[in-house]
Amino acid sequence: MPDRCLLYYITDRKAFAPDEPARRRCLLEKISELACAGVDYIQLREKDLSTRELESLAREAISAIHEAKKRSAAPGPLTPALLINSRTDVALAAGADGVHLRVDDVSPQEVRKIWRRSGTTANRDCQTPQTGVSCHSAGEVAKAAADGATFAVFAPVFEKKDEPGRQPAGLARLRDACRAPIPVLALGGITLENARSCLEAGATGIAAIRLFQEHDGESVANRLRQLAG
Repeated sequence: MPDRCLLYYITDRKAFAPDEPARRRCLLEKISELACAGVDYIQLREKDLSTRELESLAREAISAIHEAKKRSAAPGPLTPALLINSRTDVALAAGADGVHLRVDDVSPQEVRKIWRRSGTTANRDCQTPQTGVSCHSAGEVAKAAADGATFAVFAPVFEKKDEPGRQPAGLARLRDACRAPIPVLALGGITLENARSCLEAGATGIAAIRLFQEHDGESVANRLRQLAG
C-alpha cells in the first residue's frame, strides 16, 4: 500500500449538461471543487474541441484552479497539475503543467524536447513538463518508465459501465504493471468499494472520471486518501 494515494481527475464535460455553456460552467465548478479538495492531477480530456476552444478552456481551468487554491487550506502542492490530453502545443500555449499521452503518441522524451525548445512560456517551470501515459499492459508501463514518463495510468482494471463488453485487465495484471519504477495509477470501473484492492495490488493512486464527477469531490478525495492511511 502506498503511504499516500495520488488522485487524478479526468474531465468529461459532456456528462454534465445538454448545452455547451452549461457544460463549461459545470466543468469549471468541478475543477474548482477538486482543486480545493487537493487532488494531484487534472487531465483536460475534451477531445472534441477545436484547438482554439481547448486552449481557451485550459486557460479558464488554470484560473479556476488558482482561485480555488487561494480559498483552500488543503495540504499538498500549490495547485493540482493540469495536463492536456495529447496536445503539447495547447499545453504550452495555455500555460498548463504538461500533457497526458496515449501509448502511441509522441514519447515523454519528445515532449520534454518540445518544451525546452519553446523558450519563454506561461508555465511555472517550462523545463519539466508533467507527462502521464495511458497503458494497458505491463510492457507498456515499462516502456513509459523507460521513456521518462512522470507516471502511468493503467486501464481498464474493472469493467466499465459504458463498455460492458470490454474485457477488464484485472488486479493480477495491475500488480504486474506496478512493478515498473514509476507511479502507476489505476483507472477503469474504480469505485470507493474496490479502490482499496487497487492500492493493495501496488497502485500508487486512483484515476477516474465518474468517481469524481458524480460525487462530492472533497468526500471522495478524503475517502480515497484514508484507504492509504
